[in-house]
Amino acid sequence: MPPKLEVFGIIVKDMPASLAFYRQLGLDIPTEMDKEGHVDLQLNGGYRMSWDTYEIIQSFDTHWQPAPDGFHKTAMAFRCEDAAEVDVTHQAFVDKGYRSHTAPWDAFWGQRYAQILDPDGNVVDLFADL
Repeated sequence: MPPKLEVFGIIVKDMPASLAFYRQLGLDIPTEMDKEGHVDLQLNGGYRMSWDTYEIIQSFDTHWQPAPDGFHKTAMAFRCEDAAEVDVTHQAFVDKGYRSHTAPWDAFWGQRYAQILDPDGNVVDLFADL
């Protein structure tokens, strides 16, 4: 079974300002989420949207830097069937010549995680619950 797209993520400098913008677009995001470093919202169709502050991203990707103003700051995450599939999928992309951004690891939030770069340098996450 191939991985399936599940999460669209945005890396944000100011969580309350970003969430206010998306609330204005009709997303039902509880206001108490404004003080969180990570927000995850279930959308229709089985998709989720997430927001992470710069600090959260830098907590596990110490080399990450914000994109210059005017550049996109989005992310995509594909759910794998299990932790082993994260590793296999990551390696399959590396074997085809794609660049690894972060090798598979067991993340502190309870998932097996890895990151690869698409041809334009966008980070694409692979994950599975542990």
